[in-house]
Amino acid sequence: MSLDAPNIEARPVTQVEDLLSYFQSGEQPAGTQLVGLEHEKFIYPIGGTTPVGYEGERGIGALLASFEAHGWAPFRDGADGPLIAMTRGQATLTLEPGGQLELSGSPMKTARESHRENLEHLALLKDLAAAKGLRVVTLGYRPLAKVSDMPWMPKSRYVAMRQTLSQRGRLAQSMMLMTATGQVSLDFENEADCFRKVDAAVRVMPVLVALFANSPYAEGHHSGYLSWRSRVWSEVDPSRCGYPKFLFDGSASYRAYVEWALDAPLLFLRRGGKYLTPAMTFRQLLREGFERKPALYDDWVDHLSTLFPEVRVKKVIEVRSADCVSPSLTGGLAAMMRGLLYDSQATYETLRLFPARTRDEHMDFHHRAQQSGLAGTWKGRTYSGWATELLDIASRGLKRLDAEDAVLLEPLKALAESGHSLAEELLKKPAAQALDAATL
Repeated sequence: MSLDAPNIEARPVTQVEDLLSYFQSGEQPAGTQLVGLEHEKFIYPIGGTTPVGYEGERGIGALLASFEAHGWAPFRDGADGPLIAMTRGQATLTLEPGGQLELSGSPMKTARESHRENLEHLALLKDLAAAKGLRVVTLGYRPLAKVSDMPWMPKSRYVAMRQTLSQRGRLAQSMMLMTATGQVSLDFENEADCFRKVDAAVRVMPVLVALFANSPYAEGHHSGYLSWRSRVWSEVDPSRCGYPKFLFDGSASYRAYVEWALDAPLLFLRRGGKYLTPAMTFRQLLREGFERKPALYDDWVDHLSTLFPEVRVKKVIEVRSADCVSPSLTGGLAAMMRGLLYDSQATYETLRLFPARTRDEHMDFHHRAQQSGLAGTWKGRTYSGWATELLDIASRGLKRLDAEDAVLLEPLKALAESGHSLAEELLKKPAAQALDAATL
C-alpha cells in the first residue's frame, strides 16, 4: 500500500494531457528494466488464531518499530502520528488496513536478487516476531476471523478508505482487512511496449489465480472457492477493480487508461494534512477543481494508487493476481513474470498460447480459476496444463535472458505438474490448522 508521502508536486492539472506525463515519466530504456517484488504476510500469536492489533508490547506497531534497530527508518502518519511504515534504501515495509505487513522490495536487475532480499527480510521478521510471541503466516485470506472482529491500523488513509470504499462494494472491507498477496512490478520502454506487456499479463492472470490459489477458507468454512481472496476482489468496486473494458477492444493506451481512471470516484483528497472525502470522480475534480482551486498533480498520483485492476499501470506495470504463498513460490512469481514479459520471444509465445478473447470469455476464465484452481478446466484444458505450458515459455525466456533466474521456477513447475492447488491441501485440515500449515 502507498506510503502517502508528503505532497511534493502541487502544480495544477487542468486537462487530460497533464495526466499523460505521469506514465511517460516511467518509461525506461530497454536493457535497464528492473523487477520489483511485493510480499504481504499475516501476523498471528504463536499457537493462537486471533489477529494481532496495533497497540501493546506485542502489537503490530511494536513489531514494526523493532526494525529500527536493524537499519530501517521510521515513517509516521503525520509529524507526530503513529508509526505506520519503515524504509531502508528503496525498500519499504508498510501496514495494510488489518495489520498485514507488506515488504515492497528494492527494484532489482534479477528475480533472484528480489527473492534474496525477501528471504533476508523474512528471516529478520521471523526472529523479531518470535521475540514478541508472534508468528508469520502466508495465506491469501484469513481463514477464521470475521470482518467485524478485526482491528484497524491507525492510518489516516485507511480511515478515509473505510468510509468511501465500503460504499462501493459488498466485500470492500474484507479486501482491506482479510487479504494478502504477492505482486511483481516491471518496467516498460514506451507506450507500445507497456501495453504489449499489459496485454500478455492480462491474458494469463486467470492462470496465475489458479497456480497461486491459497485461500479456500472464510470464517472457518470452505468458501466454495480455492482463491477466496481473488473472489473478494470481484466485489470491491467495479469502477476501479478487475479488468477495464479497454483491455479487450483494441484501444489500450495511456489515454485509455487515463480515461478509465477519470471516471473512478475519489477515495480521498489530501488537503492541509487531512484526508477529505468529497463525493466526486477525478473527472469532476479535473473539470471543476475543489474549493475553487484546481486539481493537483499529486492528487492524480494519489488517485492512481487507489485503483486496483488485476494488472495496474503506474510508473511500472504491477501484476496483482496471486495469493500470498511461501517465499519460494513468490520468488518463482517474480522469475515467471520476468521471463514472460522481458523476453520478446516469450511474450510473443504467450500471446499465441492465449489468443485475444472477449471480456465475457475472459471473466469466465477468471471465475473458474477462482473456484477450481489448477484442477479446473477451461476450453477443454486444465489450468494445470495451461500453467505448465506457460512456465515452459517463461523458462525458455529466462534462459535467453539470464539462465540463473530459471531455477526459481522449479517450485512452481512442481506445483503446476501436481495438478492440485495449495488450497486443496489446506482443505484436508480444519481452518485453524491451515494457519499452522502456512506458518513460516
